[in-house]
Amino acid sequence: MGKVILEVKDLTTKYITRFKEDVYAVDHVSLKVEEGKSLGIAGESGCGKSTLALSLMGYYFPPLYYTSGDIIIDGKHISGMDPDEVRKTILGKEIAYIPQAAMNALNPTQKIINFVEDVVRAHNPSATKKDIYDMARQRFEFLGLPANVLDKYAVELSGGMKQRTVIAISVILGPKVLIADEPSSALDVTSQKMVIKMLRDLMDKGIIKAMIFITHELPLLYNVTNDIMVMYAGQIVERGSAKEAVFDPLHPYAKGLMGSIIVPEEGLRNVKLTAIPGVPPNLKHPPAGCRFAERCKFAKPECRVISVQIKEAGPGRTYRCIFSESELREAYKNG
Repeated sequence: MGKVILEVKDLTTKYITRFKEDVYAVDHVSLKVEEGKSLGIAGESGCGKSTLALSLMGYYFPPLYYTSGDIIIDGKHISGMDPDEVRKTILGKEIAYIPQAAMNALNPTQKIINFVEDVVRAHNPSATKKDIYDMARQRFEFLGLPANVLDKYAVELSGGMKQRTVIAISVILGPKVLIADEPSSALDVTSQKMVIKMLRDLMDKGIIKAMIFITHELPLLYNVTNDIMVMYAGQIVERGSAKEAVFDPLHPYAKGLMGSIIVPEEGLRNVKLTAIPGVPPNLKHPPAGCRFAERCKFAKPECRVISVQIKEAGPGRTYRCIFSESELREAYKNG
């Protein structure tokens, strides 16, 4: 096992609605990411992926609140830190975030270099314009972006170029961990390939030490990440290698998620598509037992009342279900 760069222990965060209701969008999540490795997180919309991404940075804005658990980045415990301290010492340097719809994150009235200056000066107020420009030019060219992008406005860039520019700005300080939240969504296939190549280059060239890649497209993670976690209704329901998660999912939800997506990978091209019935539970009032039970065709009465714990199914592989691995495989075999 390599050096652990990011470790999350039993993290729980919640939203508080205007009616003072608690919505636990991240519920007792634990994970580890080693140096030089990438972790994929998959799940349908509303499962808590983006909330987990925001929570991992330790920087909370209402209505999102930290509840419990620990976040450790390269030995630094950031849970419960003062928000100003997190902003000054953690964000951008230890961990960075590429948000969803990153193409729309750039103010059209500002040149790209202005965004770089804001990031750098947040950590080094005395940095000169020349120093920042030289550093930005070197980093952009290192990542395959022409230096003249720095003098352009966002409206002068294509969608793919905007996305890659946001990524370059996010890693300008060389953070240890990069969280990419749906970084290739809304892009054409060519632009998607360029963004994914750029993310791989960041790892290969040592600009970042570890990455978390979030998407609802499980097959995409097979080509980008080492391991995959599947999230459902605020909980992690399965974790394994990318190959295991895509070609041999264990949890019924992970199985259903793969079965509902057209997959170009050899061995899965001719698999008949199936839909997952029903809708996710309301997290204001989550069910007592398995949160997937109402949608699972293999569920038994006890699934709806027994608190389901994580089980191990081999080295680095876990799943959340009352059934044993052999029982699940038999159920899948019999349909």
